[in-house]
Amino acid sequence: MANVWETREFAFELKYVVDLATAQRIRDWARLRLQPDPNSETEDFYRVTSLYFDTPRFDVFHRRGSFGRGKYRVRRYGCAPNVFLERKLKTRSMVTKRRSLVDTPSLNALEASDAKAGWTGAWFHRRLLLRGLRPIVQISYNRTARVEMTSLGPVRLTIDEDLRASGIEGPAFRSEQGAQVLPDKAVVELKFRRAMPAVFKELVAEFGLTPATFSKYRTAAQALEFVKNA
Repeated sequence: MANVWETREFAFELKYVVDLATAQRIRDWARLRLQPDPNSETEDFYRVTSLYFDTPRFDVFHRRGSFGRGKYRVRRYGCAPNVFLERKLKTRSMVTKRRSLVDTPSLNALEASDAKAGWTGAWFHRRLLLRGLRPIVQISYNRTARVEMTSLGPVRLTIDEDLRASGIEGPAFRSEQGAQVLPDKAVVELKFRRAMPAVFKELVAEFGLTPATFSKYRTAAQALEFVKNA
């Protein structure tokens, strides 16, 4: 199927929630040791906006059964005319993604009661229908991304700040970024294929980082008071 792929390129993902001052220090540290993301709009910076889906009972939020292992979202980088339809599956710290690249106007197809045959995003639409998922929230943030090739494979460090969210009723991006839902904090993510590389061990030790269980979607849903019982 064209423009559809699954990847374990960055199989392990660790998250850390830090204050903004620490985030800036980590950014300065990373810029001396890692390369800029080649897909960034500037040297290593871009805006990410995603639409997240859940059931009317918020099964994804509450991690009920198989809903606790996967998230479905539509992701746009900057103001790009194309977006990614994504299914993200996570078991412990291991991540698998399936992605399709489609043009933004074609998102209207997700409002139909049947998946459109031959459309690149049909697999995504079928999963939404099967699992009873609907658009719930739009989340956006500023991302700094640095990458490097090590002896253990590729590694990636991201710093996400200015996390904002707003409720949505359909599969379309809103021009308003929404309310800030993680003030004075940033989320640092370390992604790597196998064992943690030496550069990340150095980072964790130097800044005394402690891994955190953190979900942008769950944080946004609670902040917007869609779900009050975590």
